[in-house]
Amino acid sequence: MALKQRFNIEPNFSMASMTDVIFLLLIFFMITSTIVVPNSIKVLLPKSQQQAQAKPLTRVTIDKNLNFYVANGNETERQVPFEAITPFLKSAYSADPNIFVALYADEEVPYREIVRVLDIANQNKFKMVLMTRPK
Repeated sequence: MALKQRFNIEPNFSMASMTDVIFLLLIFFMITSTIVVPNSIKVLLPKSQQQAQAKPLTRVTIDKNLNFYVANGNETERQVPFEAITPFLKSAYSADPNIFVALYADEEVPYREIVRVLDIANQNKFKMVLMTRPK
């Protein structure tokens, strides 16, 4: 008690260091969230010179075993039968008519499977982008 009176020590807590830590964590998570690749299925895309400039929110993926996957936005891909692709894309299009649909197809996928998905987009007037990797 005498020490407290003599040096006029009062307990206080500075929030400055806590604010700095929270700010740094916020920056870290903002930067790492932009690095996350939405396509988590292992697909070896074909190479091309031009890359898609649009950021599609809706994805259709065909792996080398001819399994079909769909996802919208930040959802994780879920496996669906081919017949479920059309209703999925129609529901995504009804939510946002300006969507771009990205088609991720492994380079070992037969061309006829890619054309089947492109036909769905063509019949329903969806804007489709064929995703590739840079050369």
